[in-house]
Amino acid sequence: MVDLSTNYLGLKLKHPVVPSASPLSDSLDKLKRMEDAGAAAIVMYSLFEEQIVGESHLLDHYLSYGAESFAEALDYFPEMDSYNVGPHAYLDLIRHAKGSLSIPIIGSLNGVSTGGWIEYARMIQEAGADALELNIYYIPTDPAMPGSEVEQMYLDVVHDVKANISIPLAIKVGPYFSSFANMAMRLSKAGADGLVVFNRFYQPDFDLERLEVVPNLALSSAWELRLPLRWISILHGKVPVDFAITSGIHTYEDVLKAVMAGANATMMASELLRNGVQRIGLIVQEVARWLEEHEYDSIQQACGSMSQRNVAEPAAFERANYMKVLQSWKYDPTGVLLR
Repeated sequence: MVDLSTNYLGLKLKHPVVPSASPLSDSLDKLKRMEDAGAAAIVMYSLFEEQIVGESHLLDHYLSYGAESFAEALDYFPEMDSYNVGPHAYLDLIRHAKGSLSIPIIGSLNGVSTGGWIEYARMIQEAGADALELNIYYIPTDPAMPGSEVEQMYLDVVHDVKANISIPLAIKVGPYFSSFANMAMRLSKAGADGLVVFNRFYQPDFDLERLEVVPNLALSSAWELRLPLRWISILHGKVPVDFAITSGIHTYEDVLKAVMAGANATMMASELLRNGVQRIGLIVQEVARWLEEHEYDSIQQACGSMSQRNVAEPAAFERANYMKVLQSWKYDPTGVLLR
């Protein structure tokens, strides 16, 4: 039987399919259901920085920088006493999960500054979490703020949190850096053990009748896999971190593509929210079937096999592919698209 086990953040996982941070992990009952469905590990829903700072002046400051549309939010950021549970209840849930489940539990902090993060990072570790994921969600709206300052803010957060915990640390980031490859390496040097790509920046919409800006939560689709797939393919073997893809994982084909790019873990939420947590086991079965049919002994044998350093045409991940794709479209003399 094919060996599906993988290593992510120093954790031995029975396979690479992991539920990512979402409302699916906000109760012990839901956590148990995901374990029963076959989850290899679970990333807890995020504890938000705004919940930690509470009524302080930081709340208004960070809300003005786009915090109204975090990945797990279903509406604009609600009142602290009505959103999920408070920080201490979050820690209790981790403790209960560790006492009841046999799979790794990864805590999640969501914010943009060190502040209370350092203390709660320690508390999450003390509650029993096997690793910590920092979901750094920041939208720089000040025209006077240079990109270098934004990058340094990320690096400072990683450095400060890593210096205060001993469990593995993963960083969930967006792709919007002028040089993502360089930023990935700098995050590694700052202390990141893993990179989770990519954070989905939810965009607001306009209500034309009420003339209001409204939140718009759209679950992911498989086409969103392309961007993280490309970057992990490029960075595999170049940046000394574990990689997880968290955008666009919906099918066993998506899992296989991510692993072949070089991902150690594949994380999903939208697929499970749409179709139920039983999809985990079905996808794992299909991954195993495909590997057996193609005569793989283990999933590790496939890991990174389609990365830039291993494919026959490494330029396919760069500018050459852009030109090739454009030249592949054909039209007849009247301008009708043939392909």
